[in-house]
Amino acid sequence: MMQIDPIDIVKICKECGLRLTGQRRVIVEILQQAKDHPDAFELHRRATKVDPRIALSTIYRTLSLLEEKGILERHIFGSGPARFERADAEHHDHFIDVESGRVVEFRSDQIEQLQQQIAQEHGFEIISHRLEIYVKPAKARKRKPEEAPRGRDRSK
Repeated sequence: MMQIDPIDIVKICKECGLRLTGQRRVIVEILQQAKDHPDAFELHRRATKVDPRIALSTIYRTLSLLEEKGILERHIFGSGPARFERADAEHHDHFIDVESGRVVEFRSDQIEQLQQQIAQEHGFEIISHRLEIYVKPAKARKRKPEEAPRGRDRSK
C-alpha cells in the first residue's frame, strides 16, 4: 500500500458522533494500522486475537457505519468479498492478482493523463474513477536460440 499520512480514524469517529465501544475501538485501530485491503473475515480474524468476544456481526456493522460516514472505502474486486481501505488515501489504482487475490496499489501519471485526454476527446470531464486491472504472475519467457545472452562462453 502507498505510504500516506494516516488519518486518525478514532478522532474522525468522535467528530462524526460515533460512540467507540471497546470492541469498535479494537476494530478501528486494526483498520488504522492495516497496510492491505482486509475483508470482514480477515478483519474478524485480526480483531479476535485482541478480543475473542468480537462477533462477526459487530465487524459488519462497524464496517458499514464507517463506510456510511466516508471513513472507509469498500472495494469489490471481481467475485471476491468486499474489501476495505481507509478513505484518506491519495488517488491510486489497483492490480488484482486473480490467482492469489493479492491487491497491489499503484499510481501512474501516464494513465491519469491518458484518461483525461480521452475524456476530453469525448466531451467529458472526469469527476471520479476507479481502475482495477486483473493480472496473473508473468511466466518467464523462454528464449529462442537466436536470443541467447551474448557473453563469454565458459564451457570451453
